Amino acid sequence: MPKIEEELEFALELEEPKMYQVLLHNDDYTSMDFVIEILSSVFHMNYAQAEKIMLQIHDYERAICGVYSFEIAQTKAQQVKQRAKQNEFPLLATIEENS
Repeated sequence: MPKIEEELEFALELEEPKMYQVLLHNDDYTSMDFVIEILSSVFHMNYAQAEKIMLQIHDYERAICGVYSFEIAQTKAQQVKQRAKQNEFPLLATIEENS
């Protein structure tokens, strides 16, 4: 059987993945120390960075803690939820598409 080779011409366009912000929201029950601990352990911030973000959350009701691909943002928000639940805090983490 003869070997037939066929060339296909098409342009492969790669797009940058959409990025998502992870936000922590202020509440009246979660301690500031716990928020700093979450920012340090989940988002890998040093103490000064974590304290700055914690104060933004306190002053502006929410703050961006990081920008990630969807899967990583979702995982970070889930980690916050699990740790908050284990420590009996209602700390809320949400994700939004980065604009």
